[in-house]
Amino acid sequence: MIQPANRLASVNEYYFSRKLKEVAQLNAEGKDIISLAIGSPDMPPSKETIEVLCEHAKKADAHGYQPTVGIPELRQAMAVFYQRWYNVTLNPATEIQPLIGSKEGILHVTLALCNPGDKVLVPNPGYPTYTSLSKILGQEIINYDLLESNGWQPDFEQLEAMDLTGVKLMWTNYPNMPTGGRATRELYERLVAFAQKHEIVIVNDNPYSFILNRNEHLSILQVPGAKECCIEFNSMSKSHNMPGWRVGMLATNSTFVQWILKIKSNIDSGTFRPLQLAAAQAYENTEEWHTQANIETYATRRKIAEAIMTTLGCTFDPTQQGMFLWGRIPNHIPDVENLTEKVLHEARVFITPGFIFGSNGKRYIRISLCAKDEKMITALKRIKEVFKN
Repeated sequence: MIQPANRLASVNEYYFSRKLKEVAQLNAEGKDIISLAIGSPDMPPSKETIEVLCEHAKKADAHGYQPTVGIPELRQAMAVFYQRWYNVTLNPATEIQPLIGSKEGILHVTLALCNPGDKVLVPNPGYPTYTSLSKILGQEIINYDLLESNGWQPDFEQLEAMDLTGVKLMWTNYPNMPTGGRATRELYERLVAFAQKHEIVIVNDNPYSFILNRNEHLSILQVPGAKECCIEFNSMSKSHNMPGWRVGMLATNSTFVQWILKIKSNIDSGTFRPLQLAAAQAYENTEEWHTQANIETYATRRKIAEAIMTTLGCTFDPTQQGMFLWGRIPNHIPDVENLTEKVLHEARVFITPGFIFGSNGKRYIRISLCAKDEKMITALKRIKEVFKN
């Protein structure tokens, strides 16, 4: 009898892949579920971005294979973007690699830097793909705690007390998903020092620095020496309303880029040229566009999400950033799924239980801000009706 590869035993179907099938069935039954679960922006990219895509897609010579390294126009736009917003200088020819989204980058970086059996440091709670892809590729997962009492930042004393023998990578993600914990310059300086001391590569996932952030945009690459021991991902999915376009990037030193390119060039054949040109245009979005799309729109929705949290009896940090709201469930609720399943089946609203991000998330829920105001208001009304007592 044919059997699947052994690696399938180490992972389960992605939570949202499984749960969305259930939600689809409920909708087919006429339940009209409002999803406040996934961080998929519901607004369009800028008008200029779409116009460039349409203009170039009409050209007869635009449909061939493209270089895996990305076209020069896109790489240059990415370098200008980092200089403009983060004050980080990158060589577009050697220190940038466009990606088909950050999820792809997790795969390529792990393949390029880790052998089977190597150890990787993964945050708990954290993005599930850091864990699942590492398991699929044969790495040993070493979790490090992120706790509310420490502002969802690593405990460096705890890290130093660990046996770090064989650790190759450390995954970080700030502004943090799912917790909304903020990036700070001091945090990045400590991470770089930790990486240098232990010869570990820090991979910082940075897609949320524009969401609900009027202040300085931070990058780990702003720290002197970071480029030699750090890789930073950035994505257009959140900041430019382009989740389905699958355009991201990584920035690091030229040696790491070449190692990663060696893997990537054996897996894909480049991105559609008109899409790359449109992405390059999107990087030119004005500060006014970012203010409206990434701050004003989400600020309104955030207030509604906070009202939902309050209705559910949850507590939350009002200073958190990103396109989600993360809150702690009341002590009298025995299990987070008792709450999220009641909200789904009685209020007909889909919210995310925090346990999917790790054991340190088991007393938390996450609400996405990626729904129109009227949908979120309706969700609030439904939840108030169910939880009115």
